[in-house]
Amino acid sequence: MKSERLLLLILAVVQFTHIIDFMIIMPLGSQFMRVFDINPQQFSVIVSAYAFCAFAGSLLGAMFIDRFDRRKALIVLYIGFILGTLACAWAPGYWFFLACRGLTGAFGGVLGALILAIVGDVVPLERRGKAVGLIMTAFSAASIVGVPAGIFLAATWGWRFTFLSIAMLSVVFLILTIFWVPPLRSHLHDQAAAAPRPSPLGSLALIMRDGNQRLALLFSLTLMLGHFTIVPFIAPYMQLNVGFSDHEIGYIYTLGGALTVFALPLFGRLADRFGHAQVFTVASFFALFSIFAITNLPPVTMALALLATSSFFVVASGRNVPATTLSTAVVKPENRGSFMSMRQSVNEMALAVSSLIAGLIVVEQPDGSLGNYPLVGYFAIGMSLVAVGLAWRLKAEH
Repeated sequence: MKSERLLLLILAVVQFTHIIDFMIIMPLGSQFMRVFDINPQQFSVIVSAYAFCAFAGSLLGAMFIDRFDRRKALIVLYIGFILGTLACAWAPGYWFFLACRGLTGAFGGVLGALILAIVGDVVPLERRGKAVGLIMTAFSAASIVGVPAGIFLAATWGWRFTFLSIAMLSVVFLILTIFWVPPLRSHLHDQAAAAPRPSPLGSLALIMRDGNQRLALLFSLTLMLGHFTIVPFIAPYMQLNVGFSDHEIGYIYTLGGALTVFALPLFGRLADRFGHAQVFTVASFFALFSIFAITNLPPVTMALALLATSSFFVVASGRNVPATTLSTAVVKPENRGSFMSMRQSVNEMALAVSSLIAGLIVVEQPDGSLGNYPLVGYFAIGMSLVAVGLAWRLKAEH
């Protein structure tokens, strides 16, 4: 148990840097639009570039990832992620920055999938919800510490310093990973005892032939569409429509993240006790109200605005804990890395599509504010309802 907790802690800090790198783009949206002289649609492409390349990287990873010691794969992917982040820090303009985001996404997407595959390998299903909740508190820590710090660094010394700081912190965690993570080869032994490993394309075919795994991928797709469509424009909307300043926008992530530190492990324990589909359904029901509140928010006091955004952080992020646990259980250990990488690929594709959908719907109005954001919210609500129906049809393979 002690070694398991240490491993989960290291995975959580690796996930922490990966999430900061992805999340920091959105609260800096208005700054990037100003510095690069781009419109909301071009900004949404920055978010989508990361996601599209993560989609491609995860799809490629699904063919090969189960063939290697998980520890070695983790180290290689983390090094690639760090190099991509460093390249972002030195990007001279919009197009080069776009390419660097794609490089970072290609490694980061597979990295996120591999972390969940390791959790699925080392933690039994009856305790897995709690473990997934711990890993997902990396999102909370990124929101409380990472994103506000990144916003402060960008506002004080410029956005380049933010990416440089993320890369340097990642180097520290890479060293911890090299020295503290043990070899992780149990999935290789399981496969050797079961049957010869399929070819790279055969690994994808194995997933697509399984109806339960196809359903899990569709579930992940609709959940992402029901969650991420509204996310890229939360910070710009709060600044341009509600009245937050560049520094005040950090309050959204600090407060929301602080609440999820307690909420995400709680969602994991509740899911282990009462059932993952049941807890996912209840959390999704409350998420509908949060999505509606954020996307229809008029100019209000900061307290009311933070109430709306924080409720979304808690319930929308909380429902991802049982959702992720459900996904880890639909496949056997020897093929879990491939499936989780494929799932990550689908998630990244949905993320990219979500950002593009939001970019096509949201418009810049003559007064500089953003219009049509409520339409984005209605779309997310519809997708969330579809995801609830799919959750109840998934079957656990452990």
